[in-house]
Amino acid sequence: MDDLKQLFDGIVEGKAKPVRAATEAAIAAGIDPIILLNEYMIPAMDVVGKKYESGEFFVPELLMAARAMKGSLELLRPLLAAGGVKPVARVAIGTVKGDLHDIGKNLVGAMLEGGGFEVIDLGTDVPVERFVGAIAEHEVTIVALSALLTTTMSSMKAVVEAVKAVAPDSGVKVIVGGAPITERFAMEIGADGYSSTASGAVGLARRLVGLS
Repeated sequence: MDDLKQLFDGIVEGKAKPVRAATEAAIAAGIDPIILLNEYMIPAMDVVGKKYESGEFFVPELLMAARAMKGSLELLRPLLAAGGVKPVARVAIGTVKGDLHDIGKNLVGAMLEGGGFEVIDLGTDVPVERFVGAIAEHEVTIVALSALLTTTMSSMKAVVEAVKAVAPDSGVKVIVGGAPITERFAMEIGADGYSSTASGAVGLARRLVGLS
C-alpha cells in the first residue's frame, strides 16, 4: 500500500504533513493501528537512529523525524487505547535540578516515543521529589535523567539514591545521559544504565524492560 510506504519514508525524511496524511489514509482503510506502529513507525525511527549514529543525520533531522512520528502517534493513541493496546512501558524523563538544558532530553524522549514507550516529560530543573513522585503518580517503569552541566551531575546521584530508597523492590530502573556523563559515572552513582546517544537510550530501555 502506497500510504504505508509514505508513512515509513515520511518519518525517516521528517515530513510531518505527508506522515499525518498517510496515517489518516491507513486508518480510513481499516488497517490495524498496532501494525502501523510496530511494522512501519517504530522501524522507521530505528532507521533514523542508525543514520544519526553513523553521522548521516544530525540533530535537525532527528528532531524533524520525531515531530513527524509524534503527529502520527496523536492520531493512533486513542485507537490503540480503545483496542486495549498498552505502551511498552512508561518512562519519566527530565533534566535534573539546576540544569535548564533540554535538547538532549527532548531527543531521547522523542526516540523513546518512537520506540513504543509512553513518555512523561517532567521538563527541566526537576527536583528529586518530582522524579520520585512520578513513579507512583504515573506508574513509570523507568526514570531517565539528563544533565549537561558538570555542576548538576551530583543531582543525578541524589535522584538515584532517592528512587532506590523509596521503591527498592518496585523494579523501577534509573538511566542517565548527557554530555558530561560517562558509563563509569553511571556505575559509581548506582544507575541502572547509561547511553551516550538518543537511539542508544531506546535500546537500553528495551533491554531493561526485557524486550531485547
